[in-house]
Amino acid sequence: MSVVIIGGNERMEQQYKQICKRYRCKAKVFTRMSGNLKTQIGQPDLIILFTSTVAHKMVHCALKEAQRYNIPVERAHSSSASALENVLMECCR
Repeated sequence: MSVVIIGGNERMEQQYKQICKRYRCKAKVFTRMSGNLKTQIGQPDLIILFTSTVAHKMVHCALKEAQRYNIPVERAHSSSASALENVLMECCR
């Protein structure tokens, strides 16, 4: 399963990837807005938005791509490791 994480803390990026690996997910993490975010997202199985630490422009771009390719979106207010684990527990059963 492939996962794209939008938002979160830069210093937690590797930890997010390790957590996803434990749930047999391959993760891409975008903590900052890049010019070509739309093309970098691709077509993952799930998009996770950390709503407290993400720019509105990034949310808009991610939701547009999710709608375009019919990708499920999960939102977590906190950008903590446990918030990510909770989302993955629900989605990776």
